[in-house]
Amino acid sequence: MATQITTRSRQDYLKAILSFQLKGIKVSTSAIATKLNAKPASVTGMFKVLSDLKLIEYRPYKGVSLTGEGRQQAIALLRKHRLWETFMVEYLGFGWDQVHEVAEQLEHVDSNLLIDKLDSFIGFPRFDPHGDPIPDAEGNMFDKRNLVQVHTLKEGVTASIQGVLGSSDTFLTHLGENGVELGLVFSVRKVYEFDGSILVYCENNEKGEITWSRKLVEQLLAEVKTT
Repeated sequence: MATQITTRSRQDYLKAILSFQLKGIKVSTSAIATKLNAKPASVTGMFKVLSDLKLIEYRPYKGVSLTGEGRQQAIALLRKHRLWETFMVEYLGFGWDQVHEVAEQLEHVDSNLLIDKLDSFIGFPRFDPHGDPIPDAEGNMFDKRNLVQVHTLKEGVTASIQGVLGSSDTFLTHLGENGVELGLVFSVRKVYEFDGSILVYCENNEKGEITWSRKLVEQLLAEVKTT
């Protein structure tokens, strides 16, 4: 019988651990503390609780990984979060910079039937408004795109924005103010060695050409267009 997580805090920890594992990043006490704005001692305590529940494998100073059951529950939370974000953007008129905090609340609604009906209602989307893949009802995530960070692109390359690494409201608002959105097609005109910024041409920009900072392009994921 599956172990039930009874508190929102425990669920948040599982999802945070999963987010690091999906990116191939080692899950450490300090990393989780920073992500969840928690004290290291509190994180260690929660690790012990989750370990006792057999939701994680935890060895002090060696890092943390999800067990099969822990991953299953974390994936379910991720699915709910991304479906709610998609629903709010596509059907309720929210901006992509307005949905994260609300989805954080809605992901804790405990009704698989509701989530399955929500998934069906919005047409079984594969990706959320930020370009992240949405797990299906069986917990599978399909993402066959070959995405690269924009700062790695060379001059002359044409690509389209397909995802973002940052999720803060200020970051997403900044993107909107600069006309950066999913599906945006751009061409790299120049890469500045001095500070890593790049000059790009975007058809949807009134100026045509615009400079993106290194800090910005490190957070953008793109799919290179082939000819």
